[in-house]
Amino acid sequence: MNDTDTGSDVRMAGLSRYIFTAPAWPRSLAIIILLGLLIDAASFRAGWVYPFFGTLTFTLPALLATLITRSLIRSRGKMITWNRSALLAAAGTVFAIIITVLPVVVGYADLLPLSFAIAMGFVFGIRLLVMAAIADYRLSRVFLPALPQSALGIIFASIPFGPGYLLLGAVLHIVFGFGCLLFVWFVERPLNKAFHISAFNFINTFIEHMTDGSKSMEDFFREIGEEVSVPQTTLAFRREGKKDILFTVPNVHPGPMGEIGGGMLTMAIHDAFEEEVLTAHGCSTHDFNLVSASEAEKIISAMRESLDGVSYLSCAGPSFRTHSGSVDVLCQPFGDALLMVSTRWPQKTEDLDFAIGMTVMAEAHSHFAHCAFVDAHNCMSEVVSPLHLGSAIGNEYLAAAGKGITEAAGGAVHPFRAGVGRVTLPFKREEGIGDIGVQALVVECAGQTTAYVLFDGNNMVKGLRPAVLEAVKGLVDECEVMTSDSHSVNTISGKNPVGLHVPPETLAPYAVAAVQAAVDDLAPATAAVATGWCQDVLVFGSNRISELASTVNAMLIFIPPLSLAVLMMAFLLSVVAYLVLG
Repeated sequence: MNDTDTGSDVRMAGLSRYIFTAPAWPRSLAIIILLGLLIDAASFRAGWVYPFFGTLTFTLPALLATLITRSLIRSRGKMITWNRSALLAAAGTVFAIIITVLPVVVGYADLLPLSFAIAMGFVFGIRLLVMAAIADYRLSRVFLPALPQSALGIIFASIPFGPGYLLLGAVLHIVFGFGCLLFVWFVERPLNKAFHISAFNFINTFIEHMTDGSKSMEDFFREIGEEVSVPQTTLAFRREGKKDILFTVPNVHPGPMGEIGGGMLTMAIHDAFEEEVLTAHGCSTHDFNLVSASEAEKIISAMRESLDGVSYLSCAGPSFRTHSGSVDVLCQPFGDALLMVSTRWPQKTEDLDFAIGMTVMAEAHSHFAHCAFVDAHNCMSEVVSPLHLGSAIGNEYLAAAGKGITEAAGGAVHPFRAGVGRVTLPFKREEGIGDIGVQALVVECAGQTTAYVLFDGNNMVKGLRPAVLEAVKGLVDECEVMTSDSHSVNTISGKNPVGLHVPPETLAPYAVAAVQAAVDDLAPATAAVATGWCQDVLVFGSNRISELASTVNAMLIFIPPLSLAVLMMAFLLSVVAYLVLG
């Protein structure tokens, strides 16, 4: 992926700074009342003939709009909180005052009726757009909820300005309403043309997800998605008298965010089996995000079918590492299969493209029936782009894996023991920790113990891996630290790695506890490995994330000049209407 793609990814992640929580409604109402009183004081001081102009035309309409808007939205099956209703009214009041007093400040007090009418038209337009974004993307459904503040302002202003003022106010409402329609049409066109989805409807569903946990965003993902069939390799460890263990490597992506799509994939797989399941991160990018949580059932079904009737072998080989450039791969053979865990630590790493994993698995088939290739996903300093086949780093992965395949061939000749441990962590998803916590699989073979430590989270800070490796010295001979890449810990931004909010020195003891539990759990084991094909899984689709990011970024570029053009047109038409009606 090129630099442009990287910029798109980062800018998409940066949209999180636009998400905020509305202040409590009493604060917004206090601002509305205070601004009205300030305008009243200024009008008395200036000797205006409009007594209580601020309270009458700014404060009272805003207060009434706060009360009316909520019921009008609710009557259409939607919901707007008191805090949002009050904030919207307060923002409208601020905009209205600025536009109204501007000509007065520059010495054109005679234009006060025109500037106030323009201000009310502008407030109507702003409320219309905001309602379309946060409540219902269909403008016809939010026309009435958007109207009270500006309409009441015009009605109350007709007391000092005369009844003929109502016509001017109505015309300017039409002008700004038309401007909003034009703006929405231009904004909707790119996404509608490229993906057949509504930008404002997408914003609606995103806000519903952020505030209410709604999963209606999945409907959009289904519209842009495509079906794929991907392999999934699972190592099953059977132990006499102890809980069995599954170590599985799906080649779909556990995103895009929260509980949307595949965000809860690791937890869904874990809870679907009686065995203790460790779900590592395979080779997949955001193109392979599941479009809905229900698609996880196809993954689980494929796992069950692949494990049905498999043969268990009691032989394995000790683990070893291979290197090529910046890539390090921990390899360990089990029967007729090879487990490989790859990392670039201390270099920052992101997702590996599906093609890299398929290429490694195909090469491994020259010596093994099955290959589980894991992206450890264990070093993040910033949101970066995925690694693709054919790139310099991609070739390093292939070279390191190729060495491991050759060296591991014929190495599974020893009996082995396996143990598993899991520790739930007292931290929240917002702190980068998924619901599963930290798990450890420990394999003892030929006098060597190897620990596979798996944090349920989306990547980890650079300092966590060495902290864990240092902490488990003395317990095991070899260790690799991984994350599941679970996006349950993400909302918008892709940057919430394990260790960002909870320091590595705090997390390391939990990893040690999981490894110790696995060591204590060691028992003679047999292993069966199966590769199942997850058929017709609906994912985002090839390059759709890049296309969507490019489209959104292009929209963000042209929206400011488009907004300015629409406003200029509305202001000019307002002046024309004032001259004609005046």
